[in-house]
This record gives sequence, C-alpha cells and structure tokens, in this order.
Amino acid sequence: MNPTKQIEISSSITAKESNKKDDPECGCDHSTVNNPESKNKAGGSKEEDEGETVEVVVERQLILAASIGDDFQLEVTADQINSSCAATADNQTVDSEIPLDEETKQLRITAKKISLYHAALKGDWEKAESILKADTSWSVSNYITRDNETALHIAAGAKHVEFVEKLIDTMTLDDMVIINTHGNTALCFAATSGVVRIAELMVKKNKDLPLIRGFGNATPLFMAISYQRKQMASYLFSVTDRKQLTSQDQIELLIATIHSDFYDISLEILERNPKLAIMRDTKNNNETALHVLARKPSAISSKSEISIWKKPINSWTKGIIYGKDVMKTLAHQLVKSLWGHVLRELPEKKMLKFIKHPTILLHDAARAGNVEFLILLIQSYPNIAWEDDDDGKNVFHIAVENRLENVFSLIHEISGLKDFSAKYRTTGKEKYNMLHLAAKLAAPNHLNRVSGAALQMQRELLWFKEVEKIVLPSQRGAKCEVDSLIKLTPCELFTKEHKDLRKDGEEWMKNTANSCMLVSTLIATVVFAAAFTVPGGNDGNSGTPIFQHEFWFTIFVISDAFGLVSSSTSILMFLSILTSRYAEDDFLHSLPSKLLVGIASLFISIVCMVIAFSATFFMLYNKKNMWIPATVTAIAIVPISCFFALHFGLWIDTFHNTYLSRLLFRPHQRKLFSSSASHAVDLFRELKKRRSERKYYRWDQY
Repeated sequence: MNPTKQIEISSSITAKESNKKDDPECGCDHSTVNNPESKNKAGGSKEEDEGETVEVVVERQLILAASIGDDFQLEVTADQINSSCAATADNQTVDSEIPLDEETKQLRITAKKISLYHAALKGDWEKAESILKADTSWSVSNYITRDNETALHIAAGAKHVEFVEKLIDTMTLDDMVIINTHGNTALCFAATSGVVRIAELMVKKNKDLPLIRGFGNATPLFMAISYQRKQMASYLFSVTDRKQLTSQDQIELLIATIHSDFYDISLEILERNPKLAIMRDTKNNNETALHVLARKPSAISSKSEISIWKKPINSWTKGIIYGKDVMKTLAHQLVKSLWGHVLRELPEKKMLKFIKHPTILLHDAARAGNVEFLILLIQSYPNIAWEDDDDGKNVFHIAVENRLENVFSLIHEISGLKDFSAKYRTTGKEKYNMLHLAAKLAAPNHLNRVSGAALQMQRELLWFKEVEKIVLPSQRGAKCEVDSLIKLTPCELFTKEHKDLRKDGEEWMKNTANSCMLVSTLIATVVFAAAFTVPGGNDGNSGTPIFQHEFWFTIFVISDAFGLVSSSTSILMFLSILTSRYAEDDFLHSLPSKLLVGIASLFISIVCMVIAFSATFFMLYNKKNMWIPATVTAIAIVPISCFFALHFGLWIDTFHNTYLSRLLFRPHQRKLFSSSASHAVDLFRELKKRRSERKYYRWDQY
C-alpha cells in the first residue's frame, strides 16, 4: 500500500453538527469517522500508483483521492471538489440562499490551489486560464503551496516557457517580486532551472528582480553560478547591477565561479574590481580566490591559450569539443592575474602573511598536486618556494609526504637559487629530515595509485632512493625520535614502517606467480603434445607429416615451437619468483624484472598457441569452406585480447617504474624556468629592487 497523506479542511465542529452525529435522520454514515477501514470502504476502490496518495477530507470524511508521482504532481479537478462541496452544503441546510460555511469555502480554495499547481507543473495554460477566469476574485499572486509559492514559482521551476510568458502578461510588477517562505522569488527558481528565456521574460517585466535576494541572502546570479548553469549565469551577470553589490557579495561570486569552473566570468569580475584578489570570504573560513584555485589541480592549463589548430575547431563547434581546454587556459590567466594583483597591492611582509592564512597557499597546491599553480607563483616570486609552516616544512617536504613526483621534480630547477643544504633541517617534534619523511609509509590513497602490494613497495623504495640522492650525507644517518626511548635512522624507520607492506608484497608476488605458472604449464603441455600429433597424421611408409609441404603446416610448426619455448621461459621466471628471498631491495628491480619477463613470455606463448590452433584449421580445409577457419581464427583472438586488456596496465606500470623511474622525478623538459618564464624572473628581480628602494611596483609599466 502506498503512503497516504490526508489534507483535512475543516473548522471546529459546532454543537449543532455534534448533535447531528447522534441523529440517524441526518443521512450521514458516521461509522467512517473513527474507523480507518470504513474510510477505505466509503472511498471505494482506489488504484495504487507508484507515488503517494493524497486524500482530501471534509468533516473527517474522505471525499477525494489524488495521486502524486515522483514529480509530486497533484491531478485533481475543481469540479470534483466543488461537487463534494455542494453535497456537503445540501446536507447542512435546505435553504440554498444561505451562504456556505467556512469549511466548504476553504475546500473550494484548496481545489483551485491543487488544480492550478497541477496546471503550472505540467505547463497546461488552458487549464490554468479556465481556473483563473472562473473566479474573478482569484489572483495570480495567490499562494498555491504550503511554502507560499505562486503559479509563477512552480512554472519557472518546471521550465515551461510558454506558460510563464502568458502568466507574466497577467501579472503586475508587484506580483513579480513575491517571495516564498524561504525568501525566493520566481527568478530564483528560473536561475536554478537554467532556462534563460524564462529569466529574460521576468527581467523584462521587472528590472529590479536580479537584485532581489533569495534564500541565504543570495542573489539569483549567485544561485545560477552555484548550480553550474553557465548560460543563465552569463545572462544574469549582464543584467545585474554590480554597483549595488557589496564587496562581500563580489568575493562570494568570484569564489563561486571558481568552484563552478566559470573562469571567463571570474576574469570579468576581477577586471571590474581588482581588489578582490586580496579580499577574503568572511563567510567561508576567510579564504581567498587563490586558496580555492590552489585546490583545483585539473583546472589549470600549462598555457595561457589553446593551440592554433584548436582555435578554429573550438569556434566552429561553439566550445563543444575544446570548451574545457579553453576554460583551463582561462584558469591559467586567472591565476596569473590574481597573483599579479597580490604582488602589486601588498608589501612583501603582508604578501607573505597573505599566502599563509587561513592555510599556506603553496602547501595546499602541493597536497593537491597542482603543479601548474605552483609554477605560476614560483616563476614570479621564487623565494616563496622556501616558505615553511610551523613544523618547518616547505613545499618539497609536503611533496615527499604526499608522494607527488611532479611537484618534487621542481626541486631540481630551483635548488640553485639559495643555499639548498640549509633547507634540509629537521621538522616537527620528532626531528624528521626529508629522508625520514620518505621513509614513512605513505597514506593509503597515495599507495593505491599503483596496483599490487609488490609494486607499491617498489614505488616506496624509488621515493626513498630518490630523496637519498639529494640529502646531505650526514642526514642519511641522522636519527629521529619516534618516542623517548626509540631513535631511528631513515633506513631503520623505512624497515619498521614498511614491514607489513613487504609481507603483503611477498604474498601478492607468490599468488601471481603461482597462477601464471599454472597457465604456462598447461600451455607447455599442450604445445609439446601437438608437436608429436601433427594435423593430418604421418605417412605410413616414411613417417613424415603428410602436410609438411603446406604453407600452413610451416606456420603450425614455427608457432608451436615458439609457444613451447616461451611457455617454458615463463615457467622458469615464475619459479624464480617463488624461490626468491624477498628482501627489501629485491622489490626494487629483481622481482619486478622477473615478473615482466614472465608475463611477456606467457603472453607470447598464448599467442603462439592460438596461431598454431588456427593454422590447423586452414590446413584441414585447404581452400574449401574458408569461412570456417576464418571464423575460428576470429574467435580465437578473444582470449588474446582479454589477456592483453587485463594485464597490459600492470605490465606497463612495472616496466615504467623499473626501467624509466628517472622520468618520474626528473622530467626531460624544464617547466619552472624555461625560456618562456624569463620575463617573470625579470619582473621578480625588478620587484625586489624597487621594494628595497621602497617604491611601489606597477605592473602596467611592463
């Protein structure tokens, strides 16, 4: 049975009506008042919909049932309730000239509300118009829901353009600004729906609507941005008088556009009020626009413009294909513009304080892996790379803790700018140096970037070895204070932290080797047996194969031989994995290399086995019914494809970590101080020179 909601429209029962209950001549069946089962019988059989049943009850008797589906549509006509009202009035009085009581009047009003709500929700203007014309005392500004929403609210939220257009023609300017219980106008509903035409009709009728705030003191523009309605946000931005917005409103809009990736609007807002670059959102932890951008690693491009060949395609497709790429370049421009205004407006001490509150700006970017953001800031002001937190950690310590190779690789480009060795001091109460941080076990979300415990152990070893290369020799043997009694060197700390991971890696390797060796053994057995039971058999006199001069027989022999050799190699590789000692260093190169050769050999043996199998069919059918061997060959490709799809990612990760690990930490292309960044370096030098002379820095001079 579907849930039931009763709408009971009745005033207090009068003494006269109470007497009627005891009068059998009144003609009413009062057994339904207190008996729920009788109510269902009196109401007749009702169809059970998927939605919720709404029952309208007058004088505690069920007279109407309507269905509400998932879209909360109330399908009920005024005639149904009006007829019920008439019946109720006849029972109460014989004189038709006496006015209806309040209960009946209220019921008729409820009927109109429900009918108008349903018409607005469906966009049925004819039905709504008939309801409005039937009673001239009824106004389009009347509330039709318990949240005090009018028909315009409902139709705007339901995205019915024609209904809204005709309804607005019947409304006054005051009707347009009616708010519901939550303080939202109909334009707020339109802003969240995203239908620009509805908003245009409303604003054309009343130009003050964009500035009338809704729930949470938010403007319709802010709502459209928050709901990521791009076209609606662009329109409302063009019709909203931004001079009437406070600075807090503007910074909220700027940050909202960043959250919604509307960077073109962000740039316009910043261009109109550059001081927003250093302003904080007091309603959101005093964050700035730069702090929000720092946590969006995938939003910023490495270039300020899309490539030449993408521009015409993006123009022809109206942003459908390369729209996201354009937004990333705009985000790049936004970061540069925001950071430029910060450097221009704030003295150095205030600027350093600005990037440390409420959180350290560069550390946020480092934790998120937002390397493009870091590059843009460090290019213009390289010294901020060494700004540390209360524990003495700078951006590179954060990169090691969070295992971010792309951020850590910047250390090779910036290390010459200062005395690098001075930056390798201990951090925190435990007196960790950078190598101790690399020795700590990474968080699970960082470990899971690589599949398999063995490969996770390999990645941890790669990090430890890479950091070990750049720290001072004295720090390789420095001890940290795990507690008051235990002091460990980086190597000892690594062993202690990764003890469980090493065991898991050993178990993972053995399980993988066992499974793969079983398959290799089966293939070796099959291809070995096939060599002595060749297709077509042997000549009875000479013992030579009958099809030995056939082309497909040659293919069969060669593939069978290769399959035997490769499967045997695979067995030996996986056997050597099972007999390994599983020391820490074995996970760095030895075990992964054996796994690579074993999986590659297994794949080759599977391919050779399938080729030999297919060649047999081509031999037997010999130009007759060639569709049969062709079909068999096509089907035989399925296991090869499955093996490739399921294990190729693992093989590539292992190969990359084992033989191309240098590329993880030292990319071949310089990012931080490339030739394109020379201008930013010149600006930084000029900035320091002018600040030393206590002069203001003006970007527009460059």
